[in-house]
Amino acid sequence: MTVTRAVVRGVGHYLPDRIVANSEFEERLDTSDEWIRSRTGIERRHFAAEGQMTSDLAIRAAKAALDDAGMAAERIDAIVLATSTPDFTFPSVATMVQAGLGITRGFAFDVQAVCAGFVFALANAQAMILSGQAACVLVIGAETFTRIMDWEDRGTCVLFGDGAGALVLEAAAGAGTSADRGILSCDLNSDGRFKDLLHVDGGVSSTGTAGHLRMQGNAVFRHAVEKLATTAHTALDKAGVTAGDVDWIVPHQANLRIIRATAQRMQVPMDRVVVTVQDHGNTSAASIPLALSVGKARGQIREGDLLVVEAIGGGLAWGSVVLRW
Repeated sequence: MTVTRAVVRGVGHYLPDRIVANSEFEERLDTSDEWIRSRTGIERRHFAAEGQMTSDLAIRAAKAALDDAGMAAERIDAIVLATSTPDFTFPSVATMVQAGLGITRGFAFDVQAVCAGFVFALANAQAMILSGQAACVLVIGAETFTRIMDWEDRGTCVLFGDGAGALVLEAAAGAGTSADRGILSCDLNSDGRFKDLLHVDGGVSSTGTAGHLRMQGNAVFRHAVEKLATTAHTALDKAGVTAGDVDWIVPHQANLRIIRATAQRMQVPMDRVVVTVQDHGNTSAASIPLALSVGKARGQIREGDLLVVEAIGGGLAWGSVVLRW
């Protein structure tokens, strides 16, 4: 039986030039490099320059992904961009990327599911490909989370960085088995009862301000480990594969302890987990495509590998995608 699959054709990323080491926070906060490393695994992160917006990062990542795919921008039918830090309330960042790439056809829109945004964007892109709405979709995660930090809150401001990553997905024929290249399954979830665990205390209709990120770290940790392992197993079951078949887990890069605990729950060794959190910090919706791009550049991720990508973010919203590279 022939089926349509959404296959990855290219991947790319972009990181701002400014690298901020943990030691920089020691000058103005009651913290230390050792404290940050031991609790999060983070060693450094990138900060966007003054005047550098989310769309600027996204355009650079999109161009890198198109170059990797050997594809002209004109081939793109749709852009799905995940972000919680848009340039403006509207228009969407995706439309600005569309203009920045010189694309004058098709459509573009943003998805907002915080750190789980890229997983939700992938699922949306796959659905459009399977329905025939688009044949070639650019899926982007891009964030400038440093713009919503409370720089007096040592429990949050040391965690986040800025960046962008992108994938090019294209429709291709598959045999309908787990050996096919492309997205094999998706699992999406949310539960708004947990809003207060991770949120931003501002918005257009509440305060008229952007607000600052607020997080109950211990509670988020507990939810993350349980929910990430569960969603990953659900997606694996949907795809007809097991954790033992997985070549790489590519998790949301929020905290090394969460990554390790989730891998342990899934009974997958850490040498089969792509980890970039030490270099980028938590880049929210950008973290998974960033890790995919870096993982490919390192020679870890290769064509034919079976991957699980998983993320959880404010909402709470969480989910996973199983795909064969």
